[in-house]
Amino acid sequence: MPELPFDDEHAPLYSLGQVAEMLQVRQAYLRRLDEHDVISPSRSSGGQRRYSRADIMTVRHVTDLADQGMTLIAIRRILELERELADARRQLQEAQGHLTNTPPPPQEDTERRDPPERPASHHTLPQASPTPSPDPLSRR
Repeated sequence: MPELPFDDEHAPLYSLGQVAEMLQVRQAYLRRLDEHDVISPSRSSGGQRRYSRADIMTVRHVTDLADQGMTLIAIRRILELERELADARRQLQEAQGHLTNTPPPPQEDTERRDPPERPASHHTLPQASPTPSPDPLSRR
């Protein structure tokens, strides 16, 4: 059965007047949220604002924050940070999924091994001889 538009939470189905009535806010308040880029509803072909269920939930959240004394600038920043946090959580879940789906790296032997030999350098120091060479300057 095909999905209907009202099944999609992002489908822009509700008019400004319907949302204002649903949330018991003034239409001017919703326009102001749009003008200040706090919430950006879709537009119909005639240019009228159309809200999705997700938009309506965001307006409710914004209204709660405003009731707590937040300014629109602060609310806009809070919404940005919430989106960033949601993205970071999604990326973390994806990374954890990749880790659980990949085989573990091979384990190293626990035996003690000699350290690898260092490559010879062209700047080597002379080796000390076991017996001292006679000092040409000493007169004995």
